[in-house]
Amino acid sequence: MKLLLVTGFLIFQCLLGFSQSIDDLQKKKQDAENEIKYTTKLLDEVQKNQKLSLNRLQLLNNQIEKRNIVVASINSEVGIYQELIENNSLAIKLMNSDIEEIKKEYAELVRSAFRNKNAYDGLLLLLSADNVNQAFRRHLYMKHYTAYRENQAEIIRTIQDMLSQKKENLEQQKLIKLQLLTDIKKETQQLAQEKTQKNSEIQKLQKEQQSLRKKIQQQREIEQQLEKEIQKIIEEEAKKSKKAGGTGSGFELTPEQKLVGESFVQNKKRLPWPVERGVITEHFGINQHPVLSNVQTRNNGISISTEAGAKIRSVFNGEVSRVFGITGGNTAVIIRHGKYLTVYSNLREVTVKKGDKVSTKQIIGTVYTDSDDGNKSILKFQIWLESQKLNPEDWIGK
Repeated sequence: MKLLLVTGFLIFQCLLGFSQSIDDLQKKKQDAENEIKYTTKLLDEVQKNQKLSLNRLQLLNNQIEKRNIVVASINSEVGIYQELIENNSLAIKLMNSDIEEIKKEYAELVRSAFRNKNAYDGLLLLLSADNVNQAFRRHLYMKHYTAYRENQAEIIRTIQDMLSQKKENLEQQKLIKLQLLTDIKKETQQLAQEKTQKNSEIQKLQKEQQSLRKKIQQQREIEQQLEKEIQKIIEEEAKKSKKAGGTGSGFELTPEQKLVGESFVQNKKRLPWPVERGVITEHFGINQHPVLSNVQTRNNGISISTEAGAKIRSVFNGEVSRVFGITGGNTAVIIRHGKYLTVYSNLREVTVKKGDKVSTKQIIGTVYTDSDDGNKSILKFQIWLESQKLNPEDWIGK
């Protein structure tokens, strides 16, 4: 009995841990499935245009990445359910063994009580006592003996109920595991199809290497224009600081700007996305080109693929420092948040101007959709701390 109680307690603790792990895996899987669903929508939009598109390949890469997360999550879930099945099987085995032992003890108690029925008749036993103390002790013994028998019967009923529940849980877990294995098969087949489609896109795009290299150069020029504008802002702030008797280096902040900057930092990892829905198709820093071998690209921020007509919004309270056109990159908006700058490029129909105060999630424009490049709708988003480039994925919420 003690073995069952200890083992049962340990299994219960494990089950709590498994429950938490399953919840985490299911959330991770659900998040990936939601992004796959949205990426599929973007792919359908892009595929309406028959022209070759690097964006289509990047969306497929994102689709495959998220599909791998789904498969890995399901595999982990299968492993957890296998452990649950093994633990429940062990618990059932221990309970069956323990209940047999208790039944034997109980049967012996019943037989003993029947054999000594006359000898242990309550009234005779008490009347045959030599004195009051002995009679009282015999009364306590009889009471304890009766309670012990009742307790053994209750233990048997409790374990039988637990055993029944464990068997039911075991069958449910086996069914869930079977369904998960079916899901893995389906997701793996879908993954294989997406990889085949990706390889087909790569083969087509490899025939367009000259065009791809030209686009890389255009992107470099766009990044350089953005950096020049940011540098201008920093130089202007330095001149203001010098005139005000400051050091002339960095941003000279008013109390209000300082408060906004501090609040911006406090919201790190919690800033809203600059679009309501989107997927990251190019990350911060150096990235291997998806088609051209031995070619790397540098991104000062992140590229977010979204749908045509998507509204672009400020990620935090601030003041518009710049609204300007970029050759080959449409319109860009730079918003200042204390010492921090957020940069939004590849916009059209901008709704703000220099000097405007903006609030969190306020619409500042619309993403530009390039019908000549596979209906591509990509927002280029950057975050700077004065002249230092920051990874936006470290700042926006997951």
